[in-house]
Amino acid sequence: MPENTQIALLTSKSLPELICSELEGWIAQGKVSPGQPLREADISAQMGLSRGPVREAFRILEERGLVCCEKNRGVRVGNLTLEQVKEIYELRETLEGLIGRLAAERAGAAEKAALKGIVEEMAKAVDAEDVARYTELNFKIHEMLAGCTQNAVLKEIYLRLVSRLHLFRSYVLRHQTGSAKRSYLEHQAIAEAVCAGEADEAEKRLKAHTRESLQHLIAIAEK
Repeated sequence: MPENTQIALLTSKSLPELICSELEGWIAQGKVSPGQPLREADISAQMGLSRGPVREAFRILEERGLVCCEKNRGVRVGNLTLEQVKEIYELRETLEGLIGRLAAERAGAAEKAALKGIVEEMAKAVDAEDVARYTELNFKIHEMLAGCTQNAVLKEIYLRLVSRLHLFRSYVLRHQTGSAKRSYLEHQAIAEAVCAGEADEAEKRLKAHTRESLQHLIAIAEK
């Protein structure tokens, strides 16, 4: 379990949502593993919070498919089968293509600068072999691309879908040699296409990236 974390209160989010964000980060970075128990009392103590908001956060995470609440067994980190991963990626490819096209058409100067900044940080994480940091940035750049579409509904649907992949993706990044480097180069090309306003190219590259990601997931899972 991660070391003690005190969550800073932000007016833009409720306390349970802040706890959800923290726990999603733990899952994405592999700090907690699929099937691992999450004890309400322990998390409350670590975060310096009462148990009520933690209980509500568990409920939200269960709705998102990230934890399982079982009678007499408590709360555990969720899991995904390979078939479920394939189904998610089947839908994700279509969404990614649309995101790439709209992002290239609608991203403003500030958003393009932010994309370039994330890519630079990804390069540093790859060089430092910092898997946890790279995993965080990987999610961040896709969230940024979704935001560049200026379509709030699309962004919400997309983020809800891909958040479940945290249960699988962090394992692959930890166990596959060269995965982060390959991923970085693909994201670099995607960002370049979006920043250049090349909608067709951005759509093509994001779809290809999604297909490649799935093939790598399958390869490592079947070893």
